[in-house]
Amino acid sequence: VLDDDMKALVKEYGTGIESIDFSISDNLDQLSDSIKTYWEKMKEIGTRDLILHGPFLDVNPCAYDSMVREATMTRFNQCYEAGLHLGAKKIVFHSGMNPYVYYKEYWAEQVAKFWQEFMSDKAEDFTVYIENVLDDEPYMMRELIEGIADKRIRLCIDTGHANAAGNVDICEWLEGLGEYTGHIHLHNNYGSADEHNPPDKGSMDMGKVLEYIDSCCGSDTTITIEAYDLESSFKWLAERGYI
Repeated sequence: VLDDDMKALVKEYGTGIESIDFSISDNLDQLSDSIKTYWEKMKEIGTRDLILHGPFLDVNPCAYDSMVREATMTRFNQCYEAGLHLGAKKIVFHSGMNPYVYYKEYWAEQVAKFWQEFMSDKAEDFTVYIENVLDDEPYMMRELIEGIADKRIRLCIDTGHANAAGNVDICEWLEGLGEYTGHIHLHNNYGSADEHNPPDKGSMDMGKVLEYIDSCCGSDTTITIEAYDLESSFKWLAERGYI
């Protein structure tokens, strides 16, 4: 989405933004300059309500290789530093689960160690949201959150990823993980690819999904619209009284 389009949507609907700018390694390599540039961008767009999306390419909190683990920790800490300067107290990070690579029996235990180390020096009012991507069922994420045992770490349920990656209905995800969920990535698809469609274009009944979010997740749960067509997505939600 172009900045001018985002500015118009923020003005019309009074929303905040979730930024992937600090998931990009080039921006992290020039962190001070990137923070200054993004501060000006936020002023132009007209919001200070910001969530960051953490790095996800070439990094993995499940890494067994010590050098990959160290690089992951460094990149995640750089994103955290950006959040401190920009007033973002929420960062979404991918789970890193790949069922074709990792054994499910050991994954949650390994990842929990990473997050416990990462959070050891973080502010009490800072929250990490762990997002499902290739996760083909919700139960490992529940095991992970219970293993980390830190109230500052919650889940981000990505509806499109859940629908495309496995055969577990999205409502089962929400029922099973709702108490641990604090953020939602909302977009639709037809179950075979991560298409990032608007709410009304896909195999999920988004009206029902939103009802489950309301009933299963906490009242403080926030939502990011991750559809490519933001304008029609916002209009669909506004027509139904969600924004």
